[in-house]
Amino acid sequence: MAAAAFEEIVEDFEFMEDWEDRYRHVIDLGKAMEPLDEALKVPATKVDGCASQVWLHAAVENGVFRFDGDSDAMIVRGLIAVLRCLYNGLPVQDVAAVDVKAELGRLGLNEHLSAQRSNGLRAMIERVRETAMAQA
Repeated sequence: MAAAAFEEIVEDFEFMEDWEDRYRHVIDLGKAMEPLDEALKVPATKVDGCASQVWLHAAVENGVFRFDGDSDAMIVRGLIAVLRCLYNGLPVQDVAAVDVKAELGRLGLNEHLSAQRSNGLRAMIERVRETAMAQA
């Protein structure tokens, strides 16, 4: 089951007429996200496999998973925001069990991202899952 914040995005997408509106909404989600602290933009948090510069920093507090991220590309910042809505607040042991393909499929992202962006999204998802499993 997806987090409530992700369900809100799904509901928002249902009311949007076309993909351009959805694309803008994803970008707006990224714009609304706080930038990652510059001190956390280090090689250890950089995600390989993305065309853009991407950093993800995760933490677990009282068994609850949370990550923050940033990118130099606005659409990628938006994708990070979507992933944060999907994963943040879950018990760390539940992160790997999320059916990301199905959840993101509800948004139609698979059909509307370029191959390069899709590869970057997969790299970000893999980093989130690896980080959560290492801290579980």
